[in-house]
Amino acid sequence: MKYSEKVMDHFTNPRNVGEIENADGVGVVGNAKCGDIMKMYLKIDENEVITDCKFKTFGCGAAIATSSMATELVKGHTVEEALKLTNSAVVEALDGLPAVKVHCSVLAEEAIKSAVADYYTKIGKPVDFELEDHDHDHDHVVED
Repeated sequence: MKYSEKVMDHFTNPRNVGEIENADGVGVVGNAKCGDIMKMYLKIDENEVITDCKFKTFGCGAAIATSSMATELVKGHTVEEALKLTNSAVVEALDGLPAVKVHCSVLAEEAIKSAVADYYTKIGKPVDFELEDHDHDHDHVVED
């Protein structure tokens, strides 16, 4: 399995690792089948701009790299813009992922959405988007 230089960089030097105390939004998503778990923390200002974003991920290198890239892609942007982040944009920003690892980028997208949903709930704003259930089957292919 070959990873791009960007994936390797975000895996070996992940950005924004950690927790945010008193975060405005916290999202946790996981995939029971492969064991990847992502926890995303958002700090959001009065203009609904994400001023800080941190993550803790338990998972493979691709899960860590996609979490790292997702935080980079939403930091400094509005909550509305963050909700438009797609797993495809994460994959593209990382210069691609092996097909068997694309589900990691889906988890990164959902972790952001889950944190925004938590933020909306805290401020009394309706959550008008769906969160996925990731306990679906997908194949893990082992390559030599």
